[in-house]
Amino acid sequence: MDFKPFNAYIVDACRTAGGKKNGKLSGYHPCELGAAVCDALVERQKINGAEVEDVVFGCVGQVGAQASNVARNVVLSCRLLPESVPGTSVDRQCGSSQQAVHAAAQAVMSGVHDCCIAGGVEVMSTVPIGANIIDGMKAGHGFPMTEAMTEKYKDKMKAFEQFAISTSAFSQFGGAELLAKKYNLSREDVDRFAAISQQRAVESTKAGKFKDEIVPLPVKRKEGASEDIHSEDEGIRANVTVESLGKLKAMFPNGVLTPASSSQICDGASAVLICNERGLQKLGLKPMARIHSLALAATDPVVMLEGPIPATRTALEKVKMKIEDIDLYEVNEAFASVPLAWMKALGADFEKLNVNGGAMALGHPLGGTGTKLLATLVHELKRQKKRYGVLAICEGGGTSNATIVEMMPSAKL
Repeated sequence: MDFKPFNAYIVDACRTAGGKKNGKLSGYHPCELGAAVCDALVERQKINGAEVEDVVFGCVGQVGAQASNVARNVVLSCRLLPESVPGTSVDRQCGSSQQAVHAAAQAVMSGVHDCCIAGGVEVMSTVPIGANIIDGMKAGHGFPMTEAMTEKYKDKMKAFEQFAISTSAFSQFGGAELLAKKYNLSREDVDRFAAISQQRAVESTKAGKFKDEIVPLPVKRKEGASEDIHSEDEGIRANVTVESLGKLKAMFPNGVLTPASSSQICDGASAVLICNERGLQKLGLKPMARIHSLALAATDPVVMLEGPIPATRTALEKVKMKIEDIDLYEVNEAFASVPLAWMKALGADFEKLNVNGGAMALGHPLGGTGTKLLATLVHELKRQKKRYGVLAICEGGGTSNATIVEMMPSAKL
């Protein structure tokens, strides 16, 4: 086998429109949604599905309908991928499908594979957040935190007390508030950003900016299917203002975050077709973008959500770049404090950050968010005829992925 180094190229990227909890996508089995975006890539690029050598899919709630290797079940649910295509599932919490991209990229860069699909799915209407933990505890399988973890971090976790949050386990909510405090973010700061996220999402949807990335699907609610087509993100709220958000009660005493400055529960799937030079030639494909740099970081699991800062720094350092060299940023809006802290720490330009809105408006389908944001990033770079973009996502446990992409000339035609 030829193990000479190759580049990893993004050929195409797509996603479903986000569905609200118990909304327009809630009747879909997660593997049906995953299959829809995989089939869309094969169909759009007019390739033989048998040429895809692996499908790597991210998913956080790997229980119930999302259990038993969701990636393989996605393949078996596809119309255009044969059963000869393998699949493997990834859990790096909210960055799971971004990690799927990293895994697929590493496979084609090494020459082990020439063509892979990376993606992710989460139907939170069917498998609620934390279901795998809650169901495991009910079954007597224990809590994920060990005595050693509790002992190691108990003193730091006392910081949660100021928000009346339990100190018996790591908390993303507590971490988001601690992050806001560490970077001196006020209630007005997070409300303003939440309002801007909604406004940008409204404007981008009206302008049709998501059209090339969204795979339209028939509406399928829990009570049954309809003939309506779901092609716009369901969680967007028009007419949101800083003043209207200021009337909402904070989620915790002494806190600054509200449900509006937090990501929305969301049903959705997304996927990216990744090839190396050999794969492009074999399949007759043109690349949209090249994966320029990959990086990981792990930080304090109590503050938890600060990881995108060191992950981005590492990704930039690996290719001798500065934040000023990047044209657009997608930093997941798990909570408003995450992108705002990232921006402050890196000295980033707010006008380049989440220019089409983010998870506060468009939803955060957990394991499906990484490739969802990557799809938005490469399509927006193409539209603006820009060169470099960065994607960074905070993750449970204090880890983070960062990815820098470079658009290819063929994508600007």
